[in-house]
Amino acid sequence: MSAGRVVVVGLGPGGSDWLTPESARELAEAEDLVGYGPYLDRVPAGPQVRHASDNRVELDRARLALDLAAGGRRVAVVSGGDPGVFAMAAAVYEALDAEAGGTGRRDVEVRVCPGITAMQAAAARAGAPLGHDFCAISLSDNLKPWDVVLRRLRLAAEADFVIALYNPVSRARPWQLGAAFDALRAVRDPATPVILGRAIGRPDERLTVTTLAAADPAAADMSTVVIVGSSHTRTLAGPGGARVYTPRRYGTGG
Repeated sequence: MSAGRVVVVGLGPGGSDWLTPESARELAEAEDLVGYGPYLDRVPAGPQVRHASDNRVELDRARLALDLAAGGRRVAVVSGGDPGVFAMAAAVYEALDAEAGGTGRRDVEVRVCPGITAMQAAAARAGAPLGHDFCAISLSDNLKPWDVVLRRLRLAAEADFVIALYNPVSRARPWQLGAAFDALRAVRDPATPVILGRAIGRPDERLTVTTLAAADPAAADMSTVVIVGSSHTRTLAGPGGARVYTPRRYGTGG
């Protein structure tokens, strides 16, 4: 077996306070860092060789990391948030699964270091909206058809989950969050609480608490996670602004 290894590291949503000790240790011990350029920029300078790439070449990054490790290198693949949630851990295992042999990739040790997700960070800033059943759905249709996205949104809304929306908009997909809100409005009460958490944990963070009726797609970008409450999610006034929570008990008693 190769002496190299690949560790997929979650940086958390932003800021060193949300980087786990395990992830910090793996970054320090790595000889090579592989990742999307802006994520690599969040890793403090060190002796590691950095291999930055564009955001939409996940499998190329995964193959590079496996090739480096097959050559005996200790490699950290860097993801924002948690690498297992719409991120690089699955891409590394996809590349490993597709390996036909001959390159040594199949002999590489692969591990995943979890991180705090954008959904968790936004929920904590807002209060406790994930206090009952919830799900996460990516609005990107780069890797799945849009009709699948809409079907999942509709079914999740009908099942009364709190719904976290990842990848809500991009320059190539400016319309999809508006379409998602329209689909949810067909099922959910207009007063349903909605949280837009942008860049939570970073200097430019912004948290907006609104309703499904008033939610503005223009207030979101690719640094935003959107949390749509269930029928039981409540908003409370407080000294620091609106606070949102979903009661642990489900039923008419709240």
